Parts: sequence; structure tokens; C-alpha cells
Amino acid sequence: MTQQLAGSPFLKPTFPKAPVGGPLRHRRYLLQHKLKSTFVSVSGECPLTLDEVLNFLAQCPELSLGWFEEGQLVAFIIGSGWDKEKLSQEAMTQHFPHSPTVHMHVLSVHRHCRQQGKGSILLWRYLQYLRCVPGLRRALLICEDFLVPFYLKAGFKERGPSAISVSNMRFQEMEHLLGGQAYARRNSGC
Repeated sequence: MTQQLAGSPFLKPTFPKAPVGGPLRHRRYLLQHKLKSTFVSVSGECPLTLDEVLNFLAQCPELSLGWFEEGQLVAFIIGSGWDKEKLSQEAMTQHFPHSPTVHMHVLSVHRHCRQQGKGSILLWRYLQYLRCVPGLRRALLICEDFLVPFYLKAGFKERGPSAISVSNMRFQEMEHLLGGQAYARRNSGC
């Protein structure tokens, strides 16, 4: 029976051709296109390149979190370990495992899902998750001035101007201490 099906000219199995460069390159292209077109930062620029995002996802996936709806990524946070008191330019590309600090590189929400509270809910859930990770004591991030009130509302404290600059962008450094217990839940309507 199998030989009959395989031999029939009308029932030949067809397989889609892999794109030039193989399926991995195609997936990478799709991810890069998706990140660039839908997850642009509020200011229009992202301090991390796609390669840096993929690098952190490979090195420390436990410090990143995504929000999916109907199988689609609508928001994500990328983090990495950091072992110094303040963030420096080196923090943009380095991961230090088993360190007491997580550097939150990116909090990004799909452009069609903004102004719905998803960013603050994802941030709250991420901070609750970090409280449960043994050895983590604090979260650091850098943000543009207009985002400072958002992070203050989430419990971060201002640490002053950051030593990090990307292109002509300047940032404020923010810190959140992770002491205490994680809360059972947040009434988020999810």
C-alpha cells in the first residue's frame, strides 16, 4: 500500500523548499523583521541589536520573560546577570552568571498592544519571579527620562544619570531591591 501511494504521480508528497541559507537563517530573518517592525521602543530606537537579544536568550533564558496571546508574542523582557554596583557600557553585552543583580535590558510591548497595561503587568510579574530566584538581590535598568515615572510607579528608585550611552541617547539608571516575599497574585484580569 505504501509503495502504491509513493509510486502514484498524483499522491507524491511535496515538501516546501527551504529558503536560501536554510531554515535557521529564515527563522532568524523573520524574528529580526518582527522585532524591528513591531517591537520598536517607545522612542523609536532599541539599545540592543537582534544578535544581542538572541545572545542573552541563549546565555540566560531564565532571566527573560515573554507574554503570549493566541500564540503570538505581545510583550517581553530581556535580562542578564550583572556583578558590579553600577551599570557600565560593558553591561550592554555581558552576562555574569550567579550574580546578585539582574540587568533588565529591554521591556518591549508590541505596538498594537500598548496603552493597555501589559507592560506594567509583565514588569510586575517579572519582578515577582525574580524574588523567587535564589541569590538575586536587585534589578537594575536604564531608561530615557520620559520613562522614569513609569518605573518609579513600579517601585524602582532613581540612581541618577547612567554612564551608558547608545548613539545620542542618554539614560537614567534605576534600581529595584528584590527583598521580601513574592506576592501571590496581581489582579490583572488575566
